[in-house]
Amino acid sequence: MDFEELRPHLLGVGYRITGSLADAEDAVQEAWLRWSDHAAGVRNPRAWLTTVVGRICLDRLTSAAARRETYVGPWLPEPLVTTPDDEGPLAAVVRREDVRLAALLLLERLTPAQRVALVLHDALGAAHAEIAAVLGCSEEAARQHAARARRIVAAGGPLPSRVPAAAEEKVLTAFADALARADRTALLGVLHPDVVLTSDGGGAVRTALRPVAGADRLIRLLAGLLRQYGADVDPAAWIPVRVNGEPGFVTPASPRVAASATAITVVRDEAGEPRITAARQVMNPAKLRVWW
Repeated sequence: MDFEELRPHLLGVGYRITGSLADAEDAVQEAWLRWSDHAAGVRNPRAWLTTVVGRICLDRLTSAAARRETYVGPWLPEPLVTTPDDEGPLAAVVRREDVRLAALLLLERLTPAQRVALVLHDALGAAHAEIAAVLGCSEEAARQHAARARRIVAAGGPLPSRVPAAAEEKVLTAFADALARADRTALLGVLHPDVVLTSDGGGAVRTALRPVAGADRLIRLLAGLLRQYGADVDPAAWIPVRVNGEPGFVTPASPRVAASATAITVVRDEAGEPRITAARQVMNPAKLRVWW
């Protein structure tokens, strides 16, 4: 089997384990170098390479867990930004529901060993014996790690049900239009009353250090940003994209405002109307790439 055929799968493994595309790409590159030396003797390339990437990412995840204890403000995974016509490896990765930011944040509740076990077993169908090889433990211990991880994630509740893509795009367009006109009534019509904005600046740029919960509070925040920064936060400059498979937008940097990538979650409210229930905005420059 050609290595490039497995690249999307391996990127998915690395990204689900670490929440970092950069770490996932580094792990896949290192796996390729090892593969170049051992390919002739490998009977099952997919299993062998999955094990290699899993081991590398386990080491990355263990060190990252320590760094996050001192992280400034909310932490969000590195966003996967794609467009409808993308055909590269990322396009295959973001088709899965388990790479939505909400799903990845549930994995943050797990220990590194639990996270690796859950990702490899439940998301990718690896046998417990393969997981044990990655973790360096017994098969029974690997089974226990996966079972405990499953219980912890289940306690976090199910992911919100998605609405059709056309409805998502319609709501996002209506939100941008209402914000551009500073129309509070229209904004209340597209925002769920319990909407939450989470911003990740990592201490590198100025962002809210706590999630902003509630439509009224979010509208006041947005109105204040428009007054303070004007054209620098003009919704007309937003570039529509998909962020981890969900509707969203990226904004280029300006002299006064940092670049950002924002994922929007749209669900149906009690009346069956699609409304924005969450916005997850990544502004930490270390997690952003140039997409425009």
